Amino acid sequence: MAFASSASAAGVGACLITKTDTNPFFVKMKEGATAKAKELGVDLKTYAGKIDGDSESQVAAIESCIADGAKGILITASDTKGIVPTVKKARDAGLLVIALDTPLDPIDAADATFATDNLEAGKLIGAWAAATLGDKAKDAKIGFLDLTPSQPTVDVLRDQGFMMGYGIDVKDPNKIGDEDDPRIVGHDVTNGNEEGGRKAMENLLQKDNTINVIHTINEPAAVGAYQALKAVGLEKQVLIVSVDGGCPGVKSVTEGVIGATSQQYPLQMAALGIEAIAAFAKDGTKPKPTEGKNFFDTGVNLVTDKPANGVKSIDTKEGLAKCWG
Repeated sequence: MAFASSASAAGVGACLITKTDTNPFFVKMKEGATAKAKELGVDLKTYAGKIDGDSESQVAAIESCIADGAKGILITASDTKGIVPTVKKARDAGLLVIALDTPLDPIDAADATFATDNLEAGKLIGAWAAATLGDKAKDAKIGFLDLTPSQPTVDVLRDQGFMMGYGIDVKDPNKIGDEDDPRIVGHDVTNGNEEGGRKAMENLLQKDNTINVIHTINEPAAVGAYQALKAVGLEKQVLIVSVDGGCPGVKSVTEGVIGATSQQYPLQMAALGIEAIAAFAKDGTKPKPTEGKNFFDTGVNLVTDKPANGVKSIDTKEGLAKCWG
């Protein structure tokens, strides 16, 4: 999928706004955007929140992009509802706004979304966990290490997708925490980092130290969860699944820290986003979603060295060839 030639984009301004500048996922996203901007002659400015959940910095970044006369914004929103009025201001000013990875709420608050099918990513790890446990799946004790209290769309989609894949009734698919399945020990938030994952895992263990399945929003949170489990000698008791597919995360699968992870492709998201802004600047063309979906699907693969019947996957050798970070 290509949107523009290099000759058409010279002098075009664009902004990339990520949740943080430390998570390897966003580092790779920035790398992809920067490389494509250089190739096309796009003037790219990059911004990031201080931590995952820092929406104020993202609002300020959008304001700066409008003031700078940028043609387009690529954003991974920390607060997918709260950012919408500021996004509308940018669109009203004539900027193309593309959500990367994390759809806005509602999704059509952006001109387009380039993302992993996060619901599918969750379904894959949920189905794998259930198939791996077999008969024991019906009596599992499951904990959820989510992202932030604001429940951004990416958090909800992965969380609810896991439940669907596992066979849990999600109740309201747009909300985390309203389900009543007795296998669920509870939810806690991690801010998508190791320290958050460690603390959240400790909190859930206080509720029930017989937990044996953990869904994590991303791989840094998964590593933190593993550290907490190992500290109390429970690391072999718990099956951890995650989403991201970064190189450190895939290595964690090879080491047995994570059982399986759904791999996504942030470099492609960002590169396609820059191409789309260049095309929009040239003739007003806006990107179209993948057929049958309300976003452009950049792909997902389940990575594990312990394949499960009925769940399509790739092994860690292939996962390492495709990974990032």
